[in-house]
Amino acid sequence: MDYRKFGNTYVVRLDRGEEMIEKVLWLASTEQIRLAQISGLGEVNIITLGNYSTETRQYKATTFHADFEIVSLSGNLTTQNGKPYLHIHMAVSDSCGRCYGGHLNHGEVNGSAELFITVLDGEVERQPNPDIGLNLMQFSE
Repeated sequence: MDYRKFGNTYVVRLDRGEEMIEKVLWLASTEQIRLAQISGLGEVNIITLGNYSTETRQYKATTFHADFEIVSLSGNLTTQNGKPYLHIHMAVSDSCGRCYGGHLNHGEVNGSAELFITVLDGEVERQPNPDIGLNLMQFSE
């Protein structure tokens, strides 16, 4: 991984074999990023994408092994219990143009991935919501 900061935005290059979530959390901790918007593109070859059911309160995660292009990666970085918390969704396409998407649980870079992490002033803390089973953003007065 390599990165540079330009104004309030980190431009990040992830390299082959690096795990996306792990590296973004490392960057957030190292640079003390508390609130940010994330977007990106690139290639991955091992990904785990999940979809949440509010009815069962469970994620159904599926792991894929193939050469994929990231056609969309968007998300945010907030905090939970004072630590960086990622919420990223990703859509990928295979060599036949079929797309798969969902909540990014794991993504191994194949080739390269390029992320833009735009830091925002402030902090938004996540709290568990017992009614739906998700960690929701909470805004202090």
